[in-house]
Amino acid sequence: MAEPKVCVTLEAITVEEMIDEATRANIAGADYVEVRFDKLYLNKPEPIIMVNDDGEEYSKVPPIEEWGVKDFDEIDVEKSIATLKEGIPVPVVFTTRAVREGGFFAGTEEERLQILEQGIKSEVSFIDLELSIESKARDKLVTLASGTGCKVIASIHETKSTPNADEIVTIVKDNSLQGDIVKFCSTVSNHQDALQIFQAANSLVGQDSTHSLMGLGNGGDWVRLHAPVLEQAIVYATMMNHFRLSDRGLINVRDLRDAWALMEY
Repeated sequence: MAEPKVCVTLEAITVEEMIDEATRANIAGADYVEVRFDKLYLNKPEPIIMVNDDGEEYSKVPPIEEWGVKDFDEIDVEKSIATLKEGIPVPVVFTTRAVREGGFFAGTEEERLQILEQGIKSEVSFIDLELSIESKARDKLVTLASGTGCKVIASIHETKSTPNADEIVTIVKDNSLQGDIVKFCSTVSNHQDALQIFQAANSLVGQDSTHSLMGLGNGGDWVRLHAPVLEQAIVYATMMNHFRLSDRGLINVRDLRDAWALMEY
């Protein structure tokens, strides 16, 4: 069986931190790294001082969803992309995720498409283009990517619920010509949701389809863990190593490699 490629999604929010994290991901076994350019627009707040039941003080950073964001003009897009290209040692999946699909870019859609266009022109290995992008604008980016040799990830992110397995399979098959890889990710509320994603992945085994399925939430990592037998093209992992990381549907890149070795994938 062919082993899927492992892509580590970078959590950093500055160019310098992204380059450092990408270098560590390369050492840890990543085939690719995902540059979430939208995260460069995040403003990390100062920790809040809290007091526990024993009267002891501790600091806590608010959830990332509550962080402020920068204006579009506060980031030098061209310079940032050039620096990332020079400093990152592995192939890049370039992403600028819209708020509507769980991202952090709060500028206009036109500004976001400008960034995606510059990412393609920088000759990244992959560009993530959501299926929700207006069709004419998306077709223009797909054509541009084809001319530079950049592969397209046709992505969809369901942030509110998980469709049933048959619906997921239909989404993947109906959009197989919209990119080199179809990526489906949804919010997992319970194990039944996670099972729908797993069943969809299992139904696609042996089909003429290049895809990557996953969930965010408890059980969302099932497809990631069994990706080799489920014929996933890319598995998204993280450098984070927090306690109960699996509750978020995520998995550390080293843990993923170790799990595949343990299960003799």
